[in-house]
Amino acid sequence: MDIRREPRLLREEQENSLSGFAARSANSLGRLRDEPECSVRTCFERDVGRIIFSMDFRRMRHKTQVFFNPQSDHICTRMEHVISVNYIAGTIGRVLGLNPDLIEAIALGHDLGHAPFGHSGEKKLDSCLKHYDPELFFQHELHGLRVVDHLALHHNQPGLNLTFEVRDGIASHCGETYDEYVLVPDRTKTPADLELLARQHSTPATLEGCVVRLADKIAYVGRDIEDAARAGLMEFEDLPQAIQSSLGRTNGEIINTLVMDIIQNSYNQDAIILSRERGDSMEELLRENVARIYSSDKIKRYEKMVDNVIEGLFEALLPLTAEPDKLLASDNRVLRSFYRFVQERQVPLDQLGPQQVVDYIAGMTDSFATKCFEDLYWF
Repeated sequence: MDIRREPRLLREEQENSLSGFAARSANSLGRLRDEPECSVRTCFERDVGRIIFSMDFRRMRHKTQVFFNPQSDHICTRMEHVISVNYIAGTIGRVLGLNPDLIEAIALGHDLGHAPFGHSGEKKLDSCLKHYDPELFFQHELHGLRVVDHLALHHNQPGLNLTFEVRDGIASHCGETYDEYVLVPDRTKTPADLELLARQHSTPATLEGCVVRLADKIAYVGRDIEDAARAGLMEFEDLPQAIQSSLGRTNGEIINTLVMDIIQNSYNQDAIILSRERGDSMEELLRENVARIYSSDKIKRYEKMVDNVIEGLFEALLPLTAEPDKLLASDNRVLRSFYRFVQERQVPLDQLGPQQVVDYIAGMTDSFATKCFEDLYWF
């Protein structure tokens, strides 16, 4: 290898050592807008940097994974979750000979579309939109695509302009499909198909995206039990004996069991495969979590607070989209912040509506959403 050559070309040559099923940067379907290539990094490496340096990525450290606005430093946040997904997916991908840069970009960016307060916030935003117009909806996978395409700022311009493969992995990650054991990439996808197929939870276009989609579940299924133990909801010892025997008795054992199973069943395959036995056990464990954690009285009590905050923000901001002059003239910190938000994203004031309200709320952290609610409603 001639190190005097352009470094990016050397990196592309290194990709030739990957599996024949791996995605290669030279074969990327490209970006929404053409731009000059970097002389050092491949296109997927550049996407990693754009995600990491975005404000939307930074805010994930104060967004809920399961337990809202935790005071304990040991409760998992959305930021910790995506780092775990990156590590797990990267471990699997390296053994299978997949593209590590593409895996990293998808893993770190896959939850950029989450609203504050986790899935509870997502459900309430969806409900607010449907109350306004039954045809509207909020889905965090598709909102993640909206974040990287239109909302995140790069050089003070809206949109990160990521590659198709990374955008697809973000839009198609869907970690809530509990009965998936085999993921075959949909290589027929085109950029024009992305939004429709993402709404249908179709499989990613690359094996790298498929790895992240399974790693997402592996990362949270045991970790959520650790947090539930701190909240006094359940312990690993409470799990059915069959699950403990099949997967393990700690988060670490569960992760190791599932990772090794995927590697053994997916090696030299154009699919990411979890054995039926381990897949059934993981599905049973996920459903145990639904019953014991996500549907617990404590979580449901928090959800009432979430519903009030999200709905209150939506109802306070939506009427003002028809009167943008009031946003500019207001002394209220929240209204001025909303005005700056739409201005920075170059949205014409005569086109403001429920989408921009949802865009603004969805980008908030748990604590910021709560503070905004207080600023709007407390006297």
